[in-house]
Amino acid sequence: MSDKKTAIITGSTSGIGLGIAEGFAQAGINLVINGIEPAAEVEAVRAGLEKHGVKVIYDNANMMDPGEISAMLMRAEAEFGGVDIIVNNAGIQHVAPIDEFPEAKWDAIIAINLSSAFHLTKAALPGMKARGWGRIINVASAHGLVASPFKSAYVAAKHGIVGLTKTIALEVAEQGITANAICPGYVLTPLVQKQIPDTAKARGISEESVIRDVLLANQPTREFVTTEQLAATALFLCSDGAAAMTGIALPVDGGWTAH
Repeated sequence: MSDKKTAIITGSTSGIGLGIAEGFAQAGINLVINGIEPAAEVEAVRAGLEKHGVKVIYDNANMMDPGEISAMLMRAEAEFGGVDIIVNNAGIQHVAPIDEFPEAKWDAIIAINLSSAFHLTKAALPGMKARGWGRIINVASAHGLVASPFKSAYVAAKHGIVGLTKTIALEVAEQGITANAICPGYVLTPLVQKQIPDTAKARGISEESVIRDVLLANQPTREFVTTEQLAATALFLCSDGAAAMTGIALPVDGGWTAH
């Protein structure tokens, strides 16, 4: 990336999204961050990112509302003159057996984890096509490649993200735009921390057993993936060196999907 770029990263005021935002800011990329944390926390995050010498704005677009997602893109284009990179990262989770899974939770997970990526990509593509350059990075999951019990909506959404990524890549392959999915293994984010007690309840085991025997059982490294590793992966996918990489679902999962 030889000139100043601008990225929108959804769900970027905590967890994986914030880690990617940190990496992008350090690389000199202007940012639009998005999330649901309290205003004071968001401002602290925004100000911290700007210490890297980039401009950072916050947009509180509701990832369940296509109109707000489109408005966020238009605001970013007005502010920065264009959006070069989008990272569709926003996500929520709920853990329950299918026959006990609340319909409202299913609808929310599909909307936030899958449909929001479609809406932001749709809004961003015209500008990327006009400039002849763009990078679309969808944060999927190892659960976009394999399944686990009690996570029907999340697994369905993440498999959908992988399929969406492939379709986008094929449609824009001749226009200087790439689309790729990063498939992390378990990262000790607030989202993962919140699901530990739910998984313990669903399986009838202790929280310590969830970490040891469920979360990290399938990661041969027996270590959580770090947000810094994911940021480095996202930055590589934005580089000229990755221009021939498109339509892939790239595991960063400690060996989980090598089984």
